Order: sequence, then structure tokens, then C-alpha cells
Amino acid sequence: MDTTRSSPGGTDGPEPDLQQHFDATIARDQRIEPRDWMPEGYRKTLIRQIAQHAHSEIIGMQPEGEWITRAPSLRRKAILFAKVQDEAGHGLYLYSAAETLGADRADLTERLIEGRQKYSSIFNYPTLSFADVGVIGWFVDGAAICNQVPLCRSSYGPYARAMVRICKEESFHQRQGYELLMTMMRGTPEQREMVQDAVNRWWWPSLMMFGPPDDASPNSAQSMAWKIKRHSNDELRQRFVDMTVPQAGKLGVTLPDPELRWNEDRGHHDFGTPDWDELMRVIKGDGPCNDQRMERRRTAHEEGTWVREAATAHAAKQAARERKGAVA
Repeated sequence: MDTTRSSPGGTDGPEPDLQQHFDATIARDQRIEPRDWMPEGYRKTLIRQIAQHAHSEIIGMQPEGEWITRAPSLRRKAILFAKVQDEAGHGLYLYSAAETLGADRADLTERLIEGRQKYSSIFNYPTLSFADVGVIGWFVDGAAICNQVPLCRSSYGPYARAMVRICKEESFHQRQGYELLMTMMRGTPEQREMVQDAVNRWWWPSLMMFGPPDDASPNSAQSMAWKIKRHSNDELRQRFVDMTVPQAGKLGVTLPDPELRWNEDRGHHDFGTPDWDELMRVIKGDGPCNDQRMERRRTAHEEGTWVREAATAHAAKQAARERKGAVA
């Protein structure tokens, strides 16, 4: 497909055949690839969404990473270390997917550090006990699975393919978190209290992970029309609640929502309304750990300068050797 002609973001506007080809590809439920023409709005929406997703994976290393040195056994330490490492890998897959759209990874990082791009609100809450590590696996990775499995069918090829591997690993993380909580619930009364306390603190922020309600989510309709996103925020939130309630019963904990009950007519659980004012405060930088997360990210970026410079110099030497070999 010719990619040299103007897009809607250009001065000339799209040629009709390009727009028709794009629309037909979306209608047939086929993939848009980097070589294909795409509307500028589609490209910008993808860059914003993929970048926010990548930033979330990288910032999301912090809440659990704080517990690696304090994990109660070598086994728990190794499991947690591997999980945090997985999250770093997810961020790298996603930055690579954004680069296929013409985005620059260094620019995306600068936008995050300067507060011009967001990451998931859930990572601005503190991890106060080791039970939080298990609840993050159960709730946060469980919510991520609800949110991200449909993205394996996203209309943009590189994003959809990256999500296949990410979802497999997130599924493993969710099981690991649930297994940790099951172990603690078979332990002492103090351990069971730690689990219930962590459940109480993480339940509502986890429901907020899906974003504002549909009638307050201005980008959702267009994203669904382009088949970047397959389900609305409210649909995904409902799916998470229905999935989690029986797991809570099996675990032996109480979800902190007095309005939570099965609705026979709807075939779903009814549940209370999250504090949307709190969600907006956290998104705007006024959460419990926003400043701490960003300061740590800035420091890591500055401390990694020599690594990036060394990698760039090594790549330049490799390229020079290859050119010399080609000439010889």
C-alpha cells in the first residue's frame, strides 16, 4: 500500500482510495500494518494509548519492586524479581510498537517525565505490606487481563501481536498473586488480617483502572469504531467484578462494597460507584504516591544515561564493521 500520499493530518487531505481501503480493512476485521496508510487521528490515538500502556508497565515495576529485598523467603524473592523483570519487558515491547508508528522512544520518555503523558492511576497507591504484592497480582493483573485480552484483536498489527505475549505473562502473574494470598489465608490470624486489609485498600482503585464511566470517556467511541478498543470501560469493569467475586469467596475475603450482590435479571453482579473525584485527583497528580513514582523514574532515567550512550556507541561500531565488511 502506498504510504507516500497525504493523510488527513496533512494539508491536502486523504485521497479517497486510501481512506476507502483503510475503512474496508477495518470493516473486514483485518489488521492495519505500519506500511499501510492510516488517518492521522488513528495514528495519534494509537501512539497515545500505546505510550500510556508502556509507561504504566515501567512505572508499575515500582510498587512491587520495593518488596524484592523484603520478601519473606528466597522463593518469594525470586518470583517477585521475575515478575518485575517481566513488566520491564512489556514496556519495551510496547515502546517498540509505538516506534512502528513513527514515535520516538526518547521523546515518549521525556513526555512522561515532564508530565505530558500519563500512566495508569493504580500505580500511585502505596504497598504497605507483603499482602499488597499478592493483591496487586490478583486485582491489578486480573484487571489488566480483562482490559488487555481484547487488545490481542486490536486493529493495529504490532500492538495486537505484542499483547499476545504480554497477556500470557499477565495471566501467570495473576495466578502467582492469588497463590500467595491463598498461602497467607492458610497462615496466622495476623496474615489473614493483612490480606483483608490489602483487599480493602486496593478494591476501589482497581475498579478505577478501567477509566471513567462510558458517558465521561470522550475517546472510547472513536477507538471502538476503529477497533483499537473492543469493549467499553463499563463493560470491562463489569467483567472484572463478575470474575473476581467468586474468587474472593474461594479465598475467604470480603470485598468492601455493601452494594455488591448478584442480579438475577441482568445475569451480572451489581456493585457500588467508585469515587470518580478521587480518580481525577490521582490522574492529575494528586495521588498518594504520584511525586514519589515520578521522582524515582527521573532518577532511573538520569542514572541510565551512561548505559544508553554505551549502547549507542556499540551499535555505531557494529554498523561500521558491517559496512567495512560489505566493502571488502
